[in-house]
Amino acid sequence: MDYLFRGDAPFGDEVWSSIDHAVIQVARDQLIGRRFIPIFGPLGAGVDSINMDDLEIDGDSKIDFGGEQEDIPIRIKGRKYVTIPMIYKDLLISWRDMERSKQIGFPLELSPVAIAAAACCHQEDDIIFNGNKKYGYPGLTTAEGRQIVEKSHWVEGENPFKDVAEGIEKLVRKGFYGPYVLVVSPDVYLQMQRIQPGTGILELDRVKELVGGKVYKTPVLGENKAVLLSKGSENMDLVIGQDMITAYLGPEQMNHRFRVFETLLLRIKRPEGIVTFETK
Repeated sequence: MDYLFRGDAPFGDEVWSSIDHAVIQVARDQLIGRRFIPIFGPLGAGVDSINMDDLEIDGDSKIDFGGEQEDIPIRIKGRKYVTIPMIYKDLLISWRDMERSKQIGFPLELSPVAIAAAACCHQEDDIIFNGNKKYGYPGLTTAEGRQIVEKSHWVEGENPFKDVAEGIEKLVRKGFYGPYVLVVSPDVYLQMQRIQPGTGILELDRVKELVGGKVYKTPVLGENKAVLLSKGSENMDLVIGQDMITAYLGPEQMNHRFRVFETLLLRIKRPEGIVTFETK
């Protein structure tokens, strides 16, 4: 992978192994979207675009004895190609830290690497959930064609349970039978951390049971937001060109400059499989 310029770095595989481990660990701990969205790839760093298809779906199947009735096939009626964006964050590691590690075996300070990886993770989830208006990328909460439930006050009574149940009903009526995932902002997650009177059960646990146990929280949703979706690659997937990795950018005033980066794009194939809970 010459585009990473690792061969130009004045240190060996042991340092790169430590850097890669730090990036992978942060990604595993912090990424939310990848926990439930199917991955398409990695396709390679050189793949800079991917097809976005417009599906024509007739959900009615036929029944007869000889299979002679005319049926309308599910097909791709339109296709366009969209650029896969790059997410990145640069960092510096001190030349003195690097030399100390070489000379006396002192563990290399990798906090800048971990923080840069965390910044990329935040940006990845942000583009998954909120899209990017500047470049025209839709997200789970902004996709045209999604379904909407008017969000009630989730600090009161059984409102979270009732709203999510209404969202599931909307999905079922459109032919989405699960499995389901609910993702909420941190404040909404906290609002469900209360015992429902007369049940002895946390409201969060009741909602989890309703959606099959899959409830996540992410700060990229901001405040007072929630989104429910039906999982499956037929509904959406996450296209990955280059998975999160670190490149060497070269020396800078004796220090060492790196870039943590990835290329990816959310493909929403059936936006009606998404329900957002929105206040007026």
